[in-house]
Amino acid sequence: MSSTASPAMISHIDHLVLTVADIEASVAFYRRVLDLDDETFAGGRRSVNFGNQKINLQTLGMELRNHAAAGSGDLCLITSWTLDNVMARLAAEDVAVIEGPVPKTGAQGPMMSVYFNDPDGNLIEISAYD
Repeated sequence: MSSTASPAMISHIDHLVLTVADIEASVAFYRRVLDLDDETFAGGRRSVNFGNQKINLQTLGMELRNHAAAGSGDLCLITSWTLDNVMARLAAEDVAVIEGPVPKTGAQGPMMSVYFNDPDGNLIEISAYD
């Protein structure tokens, strides 16, 4: 191994892809519940965006290079809100909390998390670091 430090091969996540039954219903859910922006790109593809990341949405069979299944996603999003405020927002939007707040360990250490499902059953974790 060289004594000269080289930059990490991977610097960050650009986007994730969720497979959903109805793209427009999913866009509406993520806009309404999580205040995400939406975008149409590449000839009609759809995504929901936050900061400099995005979640691309596809229906089953749109992408033949992967083995996606609707509702098989599991992702963690970091919030700048308190989890009390997140839970209040979920309650106001009639989104059932599956678990939480519970202590978890994220990429940057200990955090508290709340879990719920999107309309397709994808597991969404909203977390806050101390």
